[in-house]
Amino acid sequence: MFVVYVIYYYFCRQEHSHNKIMETLFKKHKILISQVETRIVRQLMNIIDWEKQLVAIRGSRGVGKTTLMRQYIKLNYGINAGKALYCVMDSMFFTNHTLLEMAEQFHSMGGKHLFLDEVHKYPTWSKEIKEIVDLWPDLKITFTGSSLLQILNSQADLSRRVLSYDMSGLSFREFVHFYKGIEIPCHSLQEILENPDGICQEVCELCDPQLLFEEYLRVGYYPFYDGNETEYYSRIENVVSFIIDQELPQFCNVDQAYTRKLKAMLLFLCDNTPYEVNIAKLSAYLELNKNTVLSYLSSMDKAELLHLLYTDKKSVTKMQKPDKIYIHNTNILYALSSQINIGTIRECFVVNQLSTLHTVEYGKDKGDFKIDGKITFEVGGKDKSFQQIANIPNSYILADNLDFSIGKKLPIWLVGLIY
Repeated sequence: MFVVYVIYYYFCRQEHSHNKIMETLFKKHKILISQVETRIVRQLMNIIDWEKQLVAIRGSRGVGKTTLMRQYIKLNYGINAGKALYCVMDSMFFTNHTLLEMAEQFHSMGGKHLFLDEVHKYPTWSKEIKEIVDLWPDLKITFTGSSLLQILNSQADLSRRVLSYDMSGLSFREFVHFYKGIEIPCHSLQEILENPDGICQEVCELCDPQLLFEEYLRVGYYPFYDGNETEYYSRIENVVSFIIDQELPQFCNVDQAYTRKLKAMLLFLCDNTPYEVNIAKLSAYLELNKNTVLSYLSSMDKAELLHLLYTDKKSVTKMQKPDKIYIHNTNILYALSSQINIGTIRECFVVNQLSTLHTVEYGKDKGDFKIDGKITFEVGGKDKSFQQIANIPNSYILADNLDFSIGKKLPIWLVGLIY
């Protein structure tokens, strides 16, 4: 009888201990979810299939993954944990407890949906998530991670099970909605090319697009601008430093000793973009061999610090040098460049907005860019002529300082409406 009592007492203690553990997580969940605003949500929320068993949301640091996840929870489950539980994976909690242990307790208490933020900060995330979905197929898991997160080559290959979404920073359209409260409908690139006049009319009735576009180029890409440009650019520098110092060594095997050189390379490119690539010159500047430079450029492209453009993307080999290099978005350029060139800013904007949904290639002597292998764009000011693309079918000019299209010369901000 005494032995039975001891066993019963032990299990009661264990259960009480586990319940206390979950109470701590539930309390944090309530605090974090209650803090988030839901007045404006990103379009991606309506695109993600949240009901799938395993969903990944990947994106660069600072683009709003955490906010999107918390907004979804608040709008669909309320602020109290129960059916849903939100956990930040670099929490102190996970220094003494495993993800698997937590998931088991959550499931036993009737939990249905786990939300795991910054999953890459938990070393064995892929193995434990695989085990969780095997053990409890009725438990849904949605997780966020770095744009460098390797789902296919992770310790446990989740690529066949996970539904993955990539999250970008704010488009021009989203910036206008996010900061100005003006809702402009999304338009596909095809719709923009077929009906530019109608779309321009629609936008101009709502706002002054050129004025807002100029603001977007400076401070519109990341959703953490609070009206202070100095602080905003300081935060961008912090984002860039974190990616180079922490994420590139973790995900891309970049030698920690070379992170200063990567920052030097980024600053060099900021002042020399669009950079028609001379790898020998870049190698000499950085005092690194050519293959290392190419490898680091590729890593910075995956980390969403750069855009590498090729004249033929389908035939690109692993160590092939890009034909042109752009900084990933115009806000990084404004934050880091010592000399702002409006031509560079325009081209950077076009590459950034279009590459989210389309294949963008360097046009070389046949326009600035080729989109999906069939549309040619030349980018410039409103006086830009058609001379360079005169005989190229399906070609257009994207011009700055225009509110309305003039034939096949379109306002450049139109391509900021595609997502």
